[in-house]
Amino acid sequence: MKKLCLLLALGFTLYSCQTDDIDIEEDVQNPEIPTNPTDPDDDDDDEPVESDDAVRGFYLLNEGNMSMNKASLDYMDFETGEYRRNVFSQANPNLVGGLGDVGNDIGIYGSKLYVVVNASNKVEVLDADTGVRLKQIDIDNCRYITFYRGKAYLSTYLGNIGDPNAQNGMVAEIDTTSLEITRRVEVGRQPEELVAYNDKIYVANSGGYSPPDYESTISVIDLQDFTETRRIEVAINLHRLKIDSQGDLYVTSRGDYYEIPSRLFVIDTQTEEVKETFDVGVTDLTIHNDIAYMYSTEFSYITGDYNITYTMLDTQTETFLEDSFINEEFREQIEMPYGIAIHPETDEVFITDAKDYVTPGNLYCFSNGELKWKVQTGDIPAYITFKH
Repeated sequence: MKKLCLLLALGFTLYSCQTDDIDIEEDVQNPEIPTNPTDPDDDDDDEPVESDDAVRGFYLLNEGNMSMNKASLDYMDFETGEYRRNVFSQANPNLVGGLGDVGNDIGIYGSKLYVVVNASNKVEVLDADTGVRLKQIDIDNCRYITFYRGKAYLSTYLGNIGDPNAQNGMVAEIDTTSLEITRRVEVGRQPEELVAYNDKIYVANSGGYSPPDYESTISVIDLQDFTETRRIEVAINLHRLKIDSQGDLYVTSRGDYYEIPSRLFVIDTQTEEVKETFDVGVTDLTIHNDIAYMYSTEFSYITGDYNITYTMLDTQTETFLEDSFINEEFREQIEMPYGIAIHPETDEVFITDAKDYVTPGNLYCFSNGELKWKVQTGDIPAYITFKH
């Protein structure tokens, strides 16, 4: 069953978008008592929120099963201590079909919340305070989003889901005021996560629709003329891409699920060359205060099983730490880690659990390795963005 779920999660099967009625009943849980709640400040412009503003809560995007039209949005309110499910449907009760099919990424920029819905071929732009839809941006097979100097940048596979003959992918530029696509540039096949840094966009190409003919490069896009200037050779089937405080890129390779394992690579953005290779599997990671928090759910078709690990890496020294962000006694509670985020003020670690991929998941909050609280989420909880 898990093998089939992996294929669904990677998007290698065809889909048919459904329009079943969505249950919009709001589910409220109370995992913690708020401390020092603050009054929210009005934020009507589209400039990035200052990092020293108090964190008021976070949105969690649940992917939902492919072809089931079950993507959903939850919200954790640090001011009230309440965790609310299905907030998109609550805020937009007249929208047929709810959020859509397969939520794939999420981010807040200024006063707007951007939700990338892969199989529904759209980006939902919402008011970050109310969750009310401001606009739907239609774009085929969209994947990940990042922001830079008043623009949003979106990676898209293009073509049909699972098509081994799909064309090269694309990065689209979206003006965050007009919410119009202003520029497009072709990159490699099936581009995944992307980073904006020093007037460039770096995007990890996977080629995941046509194994064993994977892509193995990071496309470099010059933002001035919006052209791909070069490709950095790394490894096959790239996926995650993060940047540290020194300007180094951390990119993961998923390997081929047979003989070539998942690995982690560090790229110097000054030379645009690989400077370090770590022989560890990494499924997802986030970097906070010069520490990379990572987990792996590496799957092998040879063994038919997953290898689940949790690790920490000091990005200043590029060395692994002996400590773990989850104490040993709590790890068995998490059946299938699927997303990770760090509270920017308290350093609490949030881990999502997709469990069996077909029933509601869980969200765990850890503080100094100890379990602080957990809540039930929608199906396949994956992506978190903090709200100030």
